[in-house]
Amino acid sequence: MDNKLKKLSETIVNHSVKIKKNDRILIQYHIKAQPLVKELIKAIKEKEGIPFTRITDSEVNALILENANEDRIKEQVIHSKFDVDNFDVFITITYTTNDYETVNIKKEYKQKLGKALTKINDIRINKRRWIILNYPSSLDAYKAKMTTDEYYEYAMDVMNYDYKTMEKDIAPLKELMEKTDNVRIVGPDTDLTFSIKGMKAIPCCGTANIPDGECYTAPVKDSVNGKITYNTPSPYQGNTFNNISLTFENGKIIKATCDNNQEKLNEIFNSDEGAKYIGEFSFGFNPLIKEPMGDILFDEKIMGSIHFTPGQAYADADNGNKSIIHWDLVLIQRPEYGGGEIYFDHQLIRKDGKFVLESLKQLNGKN
Repeated sequence: MDNKLKKLSETIVNHSVKIKKNDRILIQYHIKAQPLVKELIKAIKEKEGIPFTRITDSEVNALILENANEDRIKEQVIHSKFDVDNFDVFITITYTTNDYETVNIKKEYKQKLGKALTKINDIRINKRRWIILNYPSSLDAYKAKMTTDEYYEYAMDVMNYDYKTMEKDIAPLKELMEKTDNVRIVGPDTDLTFSIKGMKAIPCCGTANIPDGECYTAPVKDSVNGKITYNTPSPYQGNTFNNISLTFENGKIIKATCDNNQEKLNEIFNSDEGAKYIGEFSFGFNPLIKEPMGDILFDEKIMGSIHFTPGQAYADADNGNKSIIHWDLVLIQRPEYGGGEIYFDHQLIRKDGKFVLESLKQLNGKN
């Protein structure tokens, strides 16, 4: 296991954020992730970077924010601005203890804080180097239906995927996406059309998320029409939603339903006007990730999946949509999840979670 931690730290330092001499690096982490942090510091020192650390805890943070006020928001802006002004690289290591920890934080506070940090977050995401990963926990193991030891081994193997090979495998998909106008997604309770004409496609191979394995773009903002029904649990802001179904008209969500938490669901889509529009469309194809576990860093890369994301678009695939939310909602199209098809300009390119074009079959994994 020490070898896997060392390999992961070297992947983060040399591949993900490409540490250079005199880079100032902020590592934010849960105390349970200390073994990885120690390996990271060793790897950073070899590159002559300057590491700083900050311990975080979701339970303590939630307690602080439950009674936060306007003054707290002002202070948070000051501290966040200090970070983007003084650090070149951000390494964030989360650790799951309770998905519902933030459920009592007032929605008004979340909205105000999100708006206050919009410009700073834009700098952090689009003008700094960063990586986020989730150090394996017993709760993750429970959600993945594995023993703690089994899950630890699994998570380390997934996070240590060969991202250099992945970069080569994705290239034909990127090229195809950037030539495509019309997209149609068909499946159980799903028939959705939109355009990606003129939009860039961005391969994701371990340079912002670990684990990784997706290629994203964004739909032309007002082009989305039809209905999509997601078939994985969708956690967000301290709640988990099941069987979310969205109906679109000229890009805008005109109806949103789920099996539970209907009121909370609509609160999210009423966060601002941009929350009702889509900011990302992405294929997931990490061959080591097969089943959902309620951790979006893993779930959005599931083999044979897509995610279709309400909210903020990324700067490198920008359709103009702005929002304080960015909610990756995942649909798996493998046969055991109901199957489905995806068409580019009326040509079938993926069926039941597998690419059918010869130039893309390397993304189907070995099985």
